[in-house]
Amino acid sequence: MKLFAISDLHLPGGGTKAMDVFGPHWVGHFEKIKQDWIARVSDGDTVLMPGDFSWAMRLADALPDLRAVGALPGRKVILRGNHDYWWNALGQLRASLPPSITALQNNAVVIRREDADHDGQGNAVPEIVIAGSRGWNYPDPLAASYTDDDKIYKRELIRLDMSIRDAKRRAPDAPLIIMTHYPPFRDRYEPSPTTAIIKESGAVACVYGHLHGESGFSIGASRIIHGVTYHQVSCDGLGFRLKEIQL
Repeated sequence: MKLFAISDLHLPGGGTKAMDVFGPHWVGHFEKIKQDWIARVSDGDTVLMPGDFSWAMRLADALPDLRAVGALPGRKVILRGNHDYWWNALGQLRASLPPSITALQNNAVVIRREDADHDGQGNAVPEIVIAGSRGWNYPDPLAASYTDDDKIYKRELIRLDMSIRDAKRRAPDAPLIIMTHYPPFRDRYEPSPTTAIIKESGAVACVYGHLHGESGFSIGASRIIHGVTYHQVSCDGLGFRLKEIQL
C-alpha cells in the first residue's frame, strides 16, 4: 500500500466559484489533480485529505464533489477544514459518503491491507492508523479575537487527544499518522500545544493544509521535528499533484 496526501481542493460545491481568481495556475486545477491521481494511485492505496474539500454550504451541494473524488482510485480519509461549511451532522455525512471515503472526526481510522498478515483470530493486522482534528490558528493574546480563538483552539486540542486515544485503543502497534487542517505550529515551525500532543503520541508523520501562495511559509514543504515528519499538502503548493508520504 502507498500513502498519499493532498488538501484544499476547494471544489465548486454546486456553485460557479472559479479558483482562477486566485491565479492562472488554478485554471482546470481539479483536472490536473485527477490526471495525476489516476496515474499514480491504485485501489489498494490510501489518500489523506486534510480539509477545505468543497465550497458547498450544504451537504446536498457537496455530494457531487464527494462522488467525483469517491470515484477515483484508492481509499480516501477526509478531515474538515475551515471552509467546509457543508460538514455538519456527522451521522448524515457518513451515511452519504461514497464507499471509498471515510470521514475523520473525534475518532481514528485504521487502514488494513486486503493481503495483510492476520493474527491468531483471523483479524487483519493494521498497516497504519490515522488520527487528527481540524485545529485552529494559535491564539494571539493581542488580537481582538483572542477569547474566541483560545476557546476554539483548546476545544480542538481535546478533539485531537480523543482521536489519538481512539487510535491507541484500536491499533496500538500500528504507525500513527496525524491529520490537521490548520498548521500545528505557532508560527514558522515554532512549538505549540498541538505539536506537544503530536510528539507525545509517538506519531511518525503529520499532514496539514490551509496555507496558500505567499501566505504559506511552508507551502508544499516537509520538515522533521522531534522525530515527526510534517508535510504541508495544500494542492497549489504541490503543483496540483498528490504527495506520496514515505513512512
